[in-house]
Order: sequence, then C-alpha cells, then structure tokens
Amino acid sequence: MDINLERAAEQGSNIGQDFLTWLWATSEQQQGMFQTPTGESFVLLVEQRIAVQGGEGEGKETAVCSGPMAELREARAGLKTGKKVGQAKLRIEHDENVWQVQINADNFALTGLKTPKVDTHVEEGDDPDAIFLEKMYLMETCLGYLDVVFSLFLNRRLGPDWPDEVQRIRTWIHSA
Repeated sequence: MDINLERAAEQGSNIGQDFLTWLWATSEQQQGMFQTPTGESFVLLVEQRIAVQGGEGEGKETAVCSGPMAELREARAGLKTGKKVGQAKLRIEHDENVWQVQINADNFALTGLKTPKVDTHVEEGDDPDAIFLEKMYLMETCLGYLDVVFSLFLNRRLGPDWPDEVQRIRTWIHSA
C-alpha cells in the first residue's frame, strides 16, 4: 500500500484532506452508520467544528465553522469552491458510549479526545489500576473505530472506483 500512497502524494493529493472530506460526505449520507469487519455497528458523525482549506503557501485560505449544533453551511460553501476538509470534530457512538475527538488532515493528529465517563469511585479491594486501564481501553476502542473508517476510505481511495466516489462526493456537496 505504501506505493499507492506515494502515488497519491505524487499526484498532489493530500490523503488526510481526501479522507476527512470523504468521511463527512459518507457519514452524512449513511446517517453516521458504520460497521466493523466483525459486524459491530457504530455511529460516526462530523459535528460542531470543521475547517475547510484551499490553495497553497501564502494563498492558502481556511474557513472555520463551529458552534453547538452548527449546520456547517460556511464549510459546505467552501467545499463548493474547491476547498477540502482540513480539520474536523468527530462524534463516535456505540451503545451508550460517546467519544469526541478533533482530527487534523495534515498530520492525522488527534486532539481533545473525550471518552465516555469512567467511574472513579474505588472501593476497598478494587484494583488501583482499574480506572486507568478502563480509560486506556476506551481510548483504544475509539482509535479502533477510526481505523475502521480509515481502512474503508483507503480501500475506496486506492481502488479502481475512486472516480465514481469523487462524483458521489461532488453530488453531495452540491445537493446541500
């Protein structure tokens, strides 16, 4: 796969921007529903904060849309002018668990990861590391869901049907 990623880079494509743009469109069109390879369903939504970017160097433009329950109209308008998603806040839900995380397209950095609440009440005889281990488990679970959607994206991005996928995204952009 490294060869294909190098090819994408040679074509001037930012794989992170392609991923986040694809994820926003796909998430909205599927009402956020995704599935792991083992059949476990989860919801992943783009919400509250998104930044779209276009151009390079000093001509680089960024439009940021944020706020609770934001409709992200300005960000969509940016996509219509050729910008791509550079940063997005994601909400992941599984059962009663909810995670939030900000992802940056340039370096795939994750910031502000909020996991479901962990019960910090410790009773006598409890493992003193239990709280820490549960928090690590919840972080790992979130990363696993992100791996699932990134794998789905890579299969499409590096496969022969990518031009059809691009057309689907363009249709979604202009339908709003």
